[in-house]
Amino acid sequence: MDKKSKFKEFVKKNPSLLKYVKNEEMTWQKFYEMYDLYGEDDNIWNDYITKEKIEQKEVNTTLGIADILTWLKSINLDKMQESINSVQRVLGVLEDLGSNNKETKPEYKPRPLYKHFED
Repeated sequence: MDKKSKFKEFVKKNPSLLKYVKNEEMTWQKFYEMYDLYGEDDNIWNDYITKEKIEQKEVNTTLGIADILTWLKSINLDKMQESINSVQRVLGVLEDLGSNNKETKPEYKPRPLYKHFED
C-alpha cells in the first residue's frame, strides 16, 4: 500500500477531518503533508480528532423522547409510593417532636408587684 491509500484509510477512520476541509480551516494537502511527516499516531492529530469524540459524547448525553419514555416505563410506581409514604412518616414524626417541645413548657407570667393573693 502506498502512502496515498494509507492516508485515505486514515481519513475514513477519522471523518472529522472532512469537517475542517468543508469549513475551509484546512486543506487535504495540508492534512496529507501532516500525515506524511508525522504519521497517524502523532499528537498533532489530537486537535482534529478528539474534538469529534467530545462532540459525539455530547450528542449521546442528550435524551430523546424515546429515551425518556423508556425511562418512565422502567419506574416502579409502587416502590415510589412506598418511599414517599416513608418520607411523609418521618416528616410527621419530626413535626410532632417539634410541636411537643413547645406545648410542654408553659409560658412564665410574672405576678404583678402590688397584687398579693388574688386581690
